[in-house]
Amino acid sequence: MSHPHEHLGPETAREDEATARSGFHPVNIGHLVMGVAFLGLTVVWALLVCDTVEAVDAHWLLPIPWLAAGAVGLVATVFRGGRRRHRP
Repeated sequence: MSHPHEHLGPETAREDEATARSGFHPVNIGHLVMGVAFLGLTVVWALLVCDTVEAVDAHWLLPIPWLAAGAVGLVATVFRGGRRRHRP
């Protein structure tokens, strides 16, 4: 019987086995960034709809989700970069 990750090469198969043992999976940074941006824009929308923030004040509030998403992406890239092996 062949190993399910045999076609991926020995390095990828080892990484998948280590992931399965640890219980963690690699994070897709693009998905993480867009999720944070979507969550932030949803919060801004909720604040505007509930009249917590007036529409004239939204010009300083709308860039915050994008800045937060970018910061999360940079932090995730830095933390992931140290543990990830580069393949030739």
